[in-house]
Amino acid sequence: MSTDWLTALIDWLSANPGWLVFALFFTAFLESLAIAGILVPGVAILFAVSVLAGKTGLPLTDGLVWAGLGAIAGDGLSFWIGRRLQGRLHSVWPFNRYPALLNKGESFFLDHGGKSVVIGRFVGPIRPVIPLVAGAMEMPWRRFLAFNVFSAIGWAFAYVAPGHLVGSTLEHAVELPRHFYPILGATLATLALVYLLLFRIQLGLSNSSAVYRRLNAWMSRYNSTHRFWREMTSHRPATGGEFPLPSLILAGAASALFTLLCLLVAYTPLLGGIDQATAQFFARLRTPLLDPLFVLTSGLGDMSMLLSAGLIAVLAFGFRGYYAAAAHILGAVVLSYVVVTLLKNGLGLPRPELVAQPPASGAFPSGHTAGIAVLSGLIASFIAREQISAHRWRTYLIFSLPMLAVAVSRLYLGVHWLSDVLGGLLLGLAICGLVRASFSRYDQIPLRFESTFAAATALWLAVVASYIGMTWSEAVTAYQALN
Repeated sequence: MSTDWLTALIDWLSANPGWLVFALFFTAFLESLAIAGILVPGVAILFAVSVLAGKTGLPLTDGLVWAGLGAIAGDGLSFWIGRRLQGRLHSVWPFNRYPALLNKGESFFLDHGGKSVVIGRFVGPIRPVIPLVAGAMEMPWRRFLAFNVFSAIGWAFAYVAPGHLVGSTLEHAVELPRHFYPILGATLATLALVYLLLFRIQLGLSNSSAVYRRLNAWMSRYNSTHRFWREMTSHRPATGGEFPLPSLILAGAASALFTLLCLLVAYTPLLGGIDQATAQFFARLRTPLLDPLFVLTSGLGDMSMLLSAGLIAVLAFGFRGYYAAAAHILGAVVLSYVVVTLLKNGLGLPRPELVAQPPASGAFPSGHTAGIAVLSGLIASFIAREQISAHRWRTYLIFSLPMLAVAVSRLYLGVHWLSDVLGGLLLGLAICGLVRASFSRYDQIPLRFESTFAAATALWLAVVASYIGMTWSEAVTAYQALN
């Protein structure tokens, strides 16, 4: 297919940069619109326009917002069409020309329910039909809207940010060290592998999924990989073996993204614009009425709170005889503290100067966010392991709320950049995945959450109340916003 039209489009947008936001919106809209997403090479156009946006200095936040709005509008229109044509999709043009695609979309929706709107956003072959099918199958519109908006945020970042960063690099002529490129290549290769496993082969990482069975069969062919698979597998008598594939995927993906973020933060100015824009946005939100709430929330991620939680958890698990779990929790606490401290001191990146007494340590990564991600993630993993696979996502969703709350509190209080908070989240998730995968080989008996753990939770809450009471006035003074 000739690309002359794409070259002409980019040339025209270069001469008329005021239309870039419309181009991002319209391209994302077509990419998300039912069937049109198959016919229009939206990914290629979106990348080219994003590169141009980076070269012309269009703020990344503007590009993300307009592309996200276009994706929301495209999926929304597709959902409305599906609702209007329910029962007739296979007989109305142009949808009747793609019966196999509609059947695949319907099967995917039946398998994953509302989650398919989020998942389908990133799965190439079925992306243009999932909203259409969701509407035809009478998914409640409020639920669809929530999933639509949530997925569009991640989709816009994944599809717009890489091109924008490439364009910004070309514009600023950033000189990068030699080791930047091999590390970047390994990182992108890891992310590509994760993408293939999750979306292109088949979504699902449980021991009943196609990915799991294929990997098991492949690794069984070789002695070394078969031994690794066997030693890492949990052998609970009641449930059979379960290889920690989700944990390893989480560790690999989060580590790769964290490495990529470290490279961008340490060696390029490309994230400076979005960091500044985010800091200004939260600075405008600050009000004396909300300050105490965010100071309290941020306090939950203080190092003292996280270390006390880790110590209490180690004692509780050890008291109940779960020595391997206790050892892994202790290892996660130590690893988190060491890595965060080394990165803060090694990179020495400055914090925003928006509060009266900003912390003296380096900005990247956010220790509060990394710590709460490790704590919440490990608790969620231990609880979810005792549930059936279909219900585990609810536990992970609930325990993601403390991570989000602490992350937002650090941005609201003006003591971290957005890149610091994202780095903390990714680092925490990487450590969670690594520790949980390591624990799998020792996970031979179910964990029973009895009175000991209830008492441990109550003890930690008492420690939290005491700590906050003693440090409240100092914290309020330190976090006071500069005028």
